[in-house]
Order: sequence, then structure tokens, then C-alpha cells
Amino acid sequence: MPANLTFDKLKEMVAAGEIDTVLTCIVDMQGRLMGKRFHAVHFVNSGYEETHGCNYLLATDLEMTTVQGFKSTNWEAGYGDYVHKPDLDTLRLVPWLPGTAMVMCDLLDHHTHEPVPFSPRAILKKQVARAKAMGFDVMMATELEFFLFEQSFDAMRDGNYQNMQTFGRYNIDYSIFGTTKEESVMRDIRNGLYGAGILVENTKGEAEVGQEEINVRYSDALDTADMHTITKNATKEIAHKHGRSVTFMAKYHTDRAGNSSHVHQSLWKDGQPAFLDMEDTYGMSATMKSYMAGLLEHARDMTYFLAPYPNSYKRFCVGLFAPTKAVWSTDNRTAGFRVCGERTKGVRVECRIGGADLNPYLALAAQIAAGLDGLERGLDLEPATHGDVYQADKVREVPRSLDEAAELLWNSRMLRDAFGDDVVEHYHRAALWEIEERDRIVTDWEVRHGFEQA
Repeated sequence: MPANLTFDKLKEMVAAGEIDTVLTCIVDMQGRLMGKRFHAVHFVNSGYEETHGCNYLLATDLEMTTVQGFKSTNWEAGYGDYVHKPDLDTLRLVPWLPGTAMVMCDLLDHHTHEPVPFSPRAILKKQVARAKAMGFDVMMATELEFFLFEQSFDAMRDGNYQNMQTFGRYNIDYSIFGTTKEESVMRDIRNGLYGAGILVENTKGEAEVGQEEINVRYSDALDTADMHTITKNATKEIAHKHGRSVTFMAKYHTDRAGNSSHVHQSLWKDGQPAFLDMEDTYGMSATMKSYMAGLLEHARDMTYFLAPYPNSYKRFCVGLFAPTKAVWSTDNRTAGFRVCGERTKGVRVECRIGGADLNPYLALAAQIAAGLDGLERGLDLEPATHGDVYQADKVREVPRSLDEAAELLWNSRMLRDAFGDDVVEHYHRAALWEIEERDRIVTDWEVRHGFEQA
């Protein structure tokens, strides 16, 4: 799915004074947009060729701390530059910002101009190319859940994130009247994204107080990751314009359900669904079965890329629709992997493990790598698990902590073969930093729990 602005059209709009700013955006390790705001005239004259940025952008945490321990960049190496190379096929309008367009950029080594191997976009591109070499196009979609709050981001921070009030006051899952109350924000999100060439299908109230879901049309894997990232950024910016705030945290409150980002995926070949076989009971081809077998065999190894922070693991609770078992079932929301659209050309597998805090490029790349490994090895698919999967015994479990997921990542032969040792070790260091900070910091709960009683 192409973006909605050609370079020639951009030049026309700049000349007419309709566009005065172009955002050049890379994706950091956390899946956020980073980059520069170009004066549009400079961009169309020369800035479109390349720009530069500090290589620490792939070696920081959520708060932009200069984390040490990365081989690629550190104080000793001097924190040099990467090239930000605009991908002009991703040019699009940004309707919610006046006179603005944007473009996604790939990260290149400053000296060799080769792709930076651990940049999220490069990691995903490598797996897409791997599938293409096997004759397949990877089609994917991500669902995104978030909470919408009455207070602004600044008010939340200044208030130390206490007394947070969601826009909705009760569960408005699928409720038309309930979602009408917040339509001033949600309508602008839908229309803003659509105007940016992101084909939003719908929004809805989700199954927790104040929770929303947004769904964007199925597309190729790279486009899906781009749209996911832009959607998160746009949702924050549009909420900010309304004086509201949102969170994509996996679990923002002990007593609330978490935010998920389910990943739907299928392979297509020569324009036809390679996952479909109408002779099969569920309409699943041998290709789909081996791909799913790969997802299941490597489900635990790739959990870090679906749940990258200590908080991510607090979402995996029995009875709150986040899976605790990495098994498959048909149209069953208690399983980690669900077959959707059985016996139709839309037959696909939905991974339900990931939270809304994931980096889509890394999550999608890990899913593709696992599935293709199953396909290459001709793995047989294990039997489906039926009923309440939360209560299933002696089955594969989702890791319980970031510590466990980090160890599985480090020891994963499949991920090392697919991504490269340097990539795995880079993201393993990011995981260790999160663990180190979790272990160092005294939380509000610890003070309340032990101040007087200990």
C-alpha cells in the first residue's frame, strides 16, 4: 500500500505554499519516531537525499538515557552519526499538523552507507526479503489498544500520574453511545490518519474502562509496521491537541486490563493466499501449518520482541484476555495464537501475546523469522488446544518475566541465525538495562508496603 504523496506532488505543494515543513523520521529501538523538521524548500532542493543523526538513537531507553554496554555506540566510540536516508515511497501528508508532510527514513552506516543491521526497519526488511526469496509476500496487520484520559500529558506528569481519570467512566466495549462521548478525539484520529494515507478501518470501545482500539487495513509487512508507528504517534499528537492524553503501556493500572497489539499474518504467493486449502477441516494449507508450527516452536524465544519491558509481563493475567499459554486454537481468545477466517481467503494466524508497547518492526520480523523457519524445516503442527486455555496443563507457557524472556532471546539459535549475533546481543543489552533499572528503583508500592510495617 503506497503512501499518499509523490515527490513531484510534494514539490508542487511546496511551491504553492501548501507545505512548509517535512518531518524526516527514523524508528528507534522502542518503536518511536525520531528525526528532524525540515523547511520544505530545503528538503525538496537537497534534504531529500539524506540527513544525519547521532547513533545514540539506537542505544537509549524510553527516557533517552545514554545506556552503556552496547558494542555499536558508546562514550569510548564517541557517539558518531548515522545517515538518515529518506524512503520517498513513504511520503505522506500529516493533516493534523499545519502545512506538514513526513517521510520514513532508513538508517545507514555513515562510512559504508550499508544498512545499520540492528535498526528496526532493516531487521524487518531482511525477513521480508527472506520470504520473498522463497516466493512469498508477507501480509500483516496489527491491532492497537490504548487508554484515553481527560487530563493532558503535561498535567499527568506534573501530577506525578496520580488521580488519573479516563475519558470513559465504564466499560464501553462496542458501545455506540459510550464511544459517542469521546468522538471529538476519536473522529479526528480516524480522519487524520486516513488523510495521511493510512487506511483506518474502524475504532471501537475496548473491554476496559476508558480503553480504545484502532484497526488499520491489512497490508504488506513493512507498510504495516510504518502505519502502526505513525498511528501511535498521531494518536498522541491528536490527543495532545485536544488537551487529552493516551497511554499504550502494556499495563497502566493494577486493577485494569492491559493494552494489547495483536499481530495478524499470512503468506501470499502470486497474488493468492498461500495459507488456504479448502480441502482441510479449517481451510489451512500445509504451508500455513508449518509456518504456525514455527511460530509455536519459537514462541518463547521471541517473547522479548512482543513484551520488551518489565511492565509488559504484568499484562499476562488469567481472565483478562491476555494469553498465558503459547498454544494455538481456532477462534479462541484464551490462546496465544488464534486461527481467524477459517475456510476463507482471509485465513490467517493472530498472535495475541504482544502488548501495545512493542516495537512493530521487531515484533513482525520475529514472527516472520519463526514462521519461515517452520516452513523451511517442514515442521508438523501440533494439535489445537480447545476450551479455556488458561486452565490447560502441561503446555507451552508465555515467559513470566523480562528476565526469563531475555535469557531465551540470548540462547535462541533461530533468532541468531535470522537476525545475526550482533542484533540479538544489541537487544539483549537493552533488555538487561530495563532489568537493571527495575532492580535499582524503589517503587511507590514498596514504600506503601513496608514504610511502617517492615
